[in-house]
Amino acid sequence: MERLSMQYLRDLIHRLRLGQTERACARDLHLSRQTVSKYRELARAAGYLDATAALPDAAALTARLGPPSVPPRTPSTVEPYAAVVADLLAQGVEMMTIFDRLTERGYAGSYSSIRRFVQRRHPRPDPAVVRMHTAPGEEAQVDFGAAGPLRDPSTGQLRPAQVFVMTLSYSRHQYAELVFDQKVPTWLACHRHAFEWFGGAPGRVVPDNLKAAVLQAALYDPVLGEPYRRLAQQYGFLVSPTRPRTPQHKGKVENGVHFVKRSFLAGQVFTDSREANQRLREWIRERAGTREHGTTHRPPLELFRAAEQPALLPLPAEPFALVETRRLKLHADCHVVIDGSFYSAPAIHVGTVLDAYLFEHVVQLFVGAELVATHPRAAAAGEWQTRSEHYPPQKAAYLTKPPAACRTLAAQIGPATLGVVEQLLAERPLDRLRAVHAILRLPETVDPSRVEAACRRALFYAEAPSYRGIKEILAASLDQEPLPEAESGRPAQLRFVFARAAAEFFGEGVAQ
Repeated sequence: MERLSMQYLRDLIHRLRLGQTERACARDLHLSRQTVSKYRELARAAGYLDATAALPDAAALTARLGPPSVPPRTPSTVEPYAAVVADLLAQGVEMMTIFDRLTERGYAGSYSSIRRFVQRRHPRPDPAVVRMHTAPGEEAQVDFGAAGPLRDPSTGQLRPAQVFVMTLSYSRHQYAELVFDQKVPTWLACHRHAFEWFGGAPGRVVPDNLKAAVLQAALYDPVLGEPYRRLAQQYGFLVSPTRPRTPQHKGKVENGVHFVKRSFLAGQVFTDSREANQRLREWIRERAGTREHGTTHRPPLELFRAAEQPALLPLPAEPFALVETRRLKLHADCHVVIDGSFYSAPAIHVGTVLDAYLFEHVVQLFVGAELVATHPRAAAAGEWQTRSEHYPPQKAAYLTKPPAACRTLAAQIGPATLGVVEQLLAERPLDRLRAVHAILRLPETVDPSRVEAACRRALFYAEAPSYRGIKEILAASLDQEPLPEAESGRPAQLRFVFARAAAEFFGEGVAQ
């Protein structure tokens, strides 16, 4: 006899009490007449057809009829390994690994058999979910989705594109934009464009745990990327990333991404991403925004204008300008390298890791919370943004006093000083530039006329004048002594000869 569920059995007893025929009961309940007849006999024997008594409950029916029969089932091939499977599940081992372990023990069944066995013997209840409702302007959800190849108008080449979608959680009105990457500058620019599209910012933004937004995805303490943190602070919203591997926590934007892909992108051909984005905005206004939403049963654009737009946070006076941040080491040449260009910072921080804040037109370098350098952002790779005060004084002189400037300064002291500088710079000028700078600094502590006299004496006596020689002349006050034969130039070189011939000592055969 076919075993009926308790609901069917109670309904059958109720119909029989009211006098419905077996044929009518079989027709209405889609049962065979034999089944109805057999249950009628059981009900009469148990006294259930007495219309003055209460309908029996499920417990009474189960006690009378017994538990339902179980159809015969072929024993699972995993049954001999039931204890091993239970032990591996307790250790948190994945089912594919369980399959491998059982195969090593001689198991000859399939992986599907193991899955069915585990689902039957160790069922996991489906988790309950809570549908979150938000007030107007309270929340927006953001996500990316693959959009297929599009032509990049800047290069003319086909590139894999992605669609950025921001959905307002109350009205379901959205902003979408087709881009070619998920880098930090793109992520921030898409947010700024979305806020300008809505005419305001929500109180909270729920992003996925992508790297541009969240550097480290933790359960209760996500570490936000600094540019995104600055963006949130300027626009006044909170960032509330989803838990790792929980896309249902931002189901509204997930559905929005799917809707864009299925309704707008499917079967469409675009000249390039510029045309695609223009048509995408028209589609949001004319199609996505005017349809009746399946949950709110209102057009998103209508609900947005009526209730959500007035509740958004006002936009700041100045749009967000920070593009990204990087951590960079200050090299021995007092520069960090950003996108192939070079930016200087004070020499005291050489070897230190600096925080570089890259704005659209400015680069700021920080040591901790201290701003140590600000530069215009280079327009192309290979440019140098250098401030001479970032070098040590002895190094900065190479920038502030190149050879041409040194000659000009030397001429201001005097012709002899210029002569010394010319000789030093005539050979290996970069190597000798330090000595030239040292000579030109002497007037800071010594009267320039004495420096000129010392250089004149150095030129008079020395084949190769040097800073050390000039310094010794000044220290001995020899610069104040008159030069011998000053008018006739240098004294003739003395010729030294032996007083007695070598033959007197070694004989006639010795060469003179």
